[in-house]
Amino acid sequence: MHARHSTLWVAAALAMGLAATAQAATTRDKAQQATEAAQGQRLVPSGKGYGVPVNLGQALGDAIGPQANGIDYHGGPVMGTTKKGVNVYIIWYGNWAVQSPTGKAIVVDMLKNVTGTPYYNINTTYYQNNDPAQYVRNKVKLKGQIDDVNKSLGSALSDAAIKQLVTNAISSAALPKDDKGLYFVLTTKDVNATSGFCTAYCGWHSNATILGSDIKYSFVGDAARCINSCAVQNTSPNNNPGVDGMNSVIMHELVEAATDPDVGTGPYAWYQNSTGMENADKCSWTFGATQTAANGSKYNVTWGARQFMIQQNWVNASGGYCSMQYP
Repeated sequence: MHARHSTLWVAAALAMGLAATAQAATTRDKAQQATEAAQGQRLVPSGKGYGVPVNLGQALGDAIGPQANGIDYHGGPVMGTTKKGVNVYIIWYGNWAVQSPTGKAIVVDMLKNVTGTPYYNINTTYYQNNDPAQYVRNKVKLKGQIDDVNKSLGSALSDAAIKQLVTNAISSAALPKDDKGLYFVLTTKDVNATSGFCTAYCGWHSNATILGSDIKYSFVGDAARCINSCAVQNTSPNNNPGVDGMNSVIMHELVEAATDPDVGTGPYAWYQNSTGMENADKCSWTFGATQTAANGSKYNVTWGARQFMIQQNWVNASGGYCSMQYP
C-alpha cells in the first residue's frame, strides 16, 4: 500500500437492513472508479482500499507464493511472527475528554481483548518467506499511549503531518522506537485529514524510515465527523457511534498492517494481484452474522465486557473467503 485505506459500507448495510444513504456511497464510489481507471495496468495497494498503477520507485516483488486463495504473496515481511505478536501504540490527537468522553476507553478495551480471538486468528493464515511456520501470531499488545490534547500540528492534517506526529513522539521518547510495532494516530471529530478523510477513506496505514528504523503507522479518525460515510450504523453497542465505527476501521488497518506492513516503501507482502486489494480490503463493510444489542444497535463480536461491530477479514485458506473467525 501507499498510505491510505478506504472503507465503504452500502452493500453490507443493505444486507443488514440498515439505512444506506447517498453520502455513505462516496468512499465506495471513489474506490471503484479508481480501480476501474487502472484496469489493464499492473496494480499495487494504494492504501485506500483499491489498486493503483505501480510506482516503479517502490520495491515490488512479483507474486512468488501461493495464489490459490484469492490473495497473493509478494515476498515482503509480515509482522508479529514471534510470540510477542504485534505491539500497538496510540497517539490520541485532540481533546478526547471533551470531544468523546467515552471514546478512549472503548478503543483501549477492544485492543486489550482482541488477542486470542477467533477473529484475529484469521491473520495466522498469513506468513512470510513462503514458510507457513513464520506466520502472524494471534497476539496484539497495547504498549503505549500519549495525548496531544492541544493539537500540536493543527486541526487539518496532511499525510506528511501525520507522519511527523509519529516522528515527534518517537524522537521525544514519548513513545519508544519499535520497528515491530504499529503506531496509530487517532483523531477527534474536530480534526480533518486533508488527503481525503470522509470522502476517499476512513483510515489508512503506511510505513517510513523514521530515525533509521522501518516504522509502521496508521491514521484513523473519529467516524462521528462523517457518521454516514465512516460508520455502518447511527447507533452502536457502546453508545458511541463514531468511536464504534472507528473501531472497525482500526481493526481493518491492524490486520492489514500485520500482513502487508511495508506499503509505503515496499517490498509488499500479501495483496491480490488483480485488484491491488489487501486482506481487509477484500471484505470491507461486510460483517457476517449479527446480533441485536440492548439499545437496538447491531454487533457481531463480544470481546471482554464489550460488544463490537467489526468488519470481516479475508481467510488465506480453503480457497479464501471473508469471515469473522478461523478456523
